[in-house]
Amino acid sequence: MSEEKIPLAAVIGCPVAHSKSPKLQRHWLNTYGISGHYVPMHVETVDLAEVIRSLPKMGFVGANVTIPHKEAVMTIADQVTDRASLIGAANTLIFRKDGTILADNTDGYGFITNLHQSAPDWVPKSGAAVVLGAGGACRAVVASLLEAGVPEVMLSNRTRSRADQLRKEFGARIRVVEWVQAGNVIEEATLLVNTTSLGMVGKPRLRVPLDGLRPETVVTDLIYAPLKTELLKYADEIGCTTVDGLGMLLHQAVPGFERWFGRRPEVDGDTRAAVLK
Repeated sequence: MSEEKIPLAAVIGCPVAHSKSPKLQRHWLNTYGISGHYVPMHVETVDLAEVIRSLPKMGFVGANVTIPHKEAVMTIADQVTDRASLIGAANTLIFRKDGTILADNTDGYGFITNLHQSAPDWVPKSGAAVVLGAGGACRAVVASLLEAGVPEVMLSNRTRSRADQLRKEFGARIRVVEWVQAGNVIEEATLLVNTTSLGMVGKPRLRVPLDGLRPETVVTDLIYAPLKTELLKYADEIGCTTVDGLGMLLHQAVPGFERWFGRRPEVDGDTRAAVLK
């Protein structure tokens, strides 16, 4: 890569100060000796389109997008990938040399790659998955599970209508389960996924009954604050393979970094340590 023009990338959100992405990207830039920069940008919704369209002129090669802008950037981009369209949100922007903007979603990739790396014995076709929640992160999770070959996704959300909407969009392999019945179907699953914020620092506890969990069930929580949620602690105690949410954050960043800076980074122990430091 030419030293004449230092590549720049950003994470855009509102708020954005809490983001771990700058720490992660800085670690990779340093590790691979790349003379680029990655910065957090607090951008209000009213300014989003103007800011994004001006970034390529300032030397930016791309950006990550976080809450609340993941849906809005899809209308700003010139092109949207099929997976971003399916999920209904984008978290990664690529600014091409011809001036056009491509919007992609790597959350599903990050989720499924983290799952395979941390639970290598999990076989998608081996059985159903129970997924708790029906928000933006859930859409990426469901899309990636169906693509991986999971035969059925039992979806449960506190507001049933949101789960019904996902079934309408993703099809017959989705079975909607009433929130009060979620605990009753866990024993049918080989995978349990929490995509809600329940159990996160400062949020209420996840109160779904877990006595249906079996030691052979893989349990993953998208939350990474705390790294070991009450759900994962309980699953550990009964012998389940557990997967924390930090890996998804790390793996979803890989495709963007590669497109922006020309090097595919590795997610390893040093990467986790750098982000947790």
